[in-house]
Amino acid sequence: MNNLNQKLVIRLGFLGLVPFVLLTLACWVVHPDWLGYFIKAQLYYGIVILSFLGGLHWGVTIMAGGSDHEETKKALIWGVIPTLIAWCSMINMLFGFVVQVAGFIAAYLIDKRLYQSYGVPQWFIDLRLQLTRVVVGAQIFTFIAANVRSY
Repeated sequence: MNNLNQKLVIRLGFLGLVPFVLLTLACWVVHPDWLGYFIKAQLYYGIVILSFLGGLHWGVTIMAGGSDHEETKKALIWGVIPTLIAWCSMINMLFGFVVQVAGFIAAYLIDKRLYQSYGVPQWFIDLRLQLTRVVVGAQIFTFIAANVRSY
């Protein structure tokens, strides 16, 4: 990947954090009557992004050509797990944040290992760590807002 595309990937990755950050801030400043809407929006955006992270494995695995059958099988199976975790987070709104935080952390840890086996550049793995930290922080602070503020 050339330098221009790498910069674009990094910028778009951070752009994807904007809803997480803005929704977290909104949960702390909006009138309590509106709080529930912002909490749901944060949870739903987390569902979308966690599902997206799983889908990346399908794309990378298919593009890699699958020379190692067992690794390919593991990657494709893992590719659906984040979506299932995200789906489980819909059971209960407040419990959902705990599930998502665990899901985002697990996704990063597993992705780090799998991406290394795919030969994904280190800068992308480092980017994933930075993005994951912000997402987890946003989910935690939204969870706290949901428990501290009345709605």
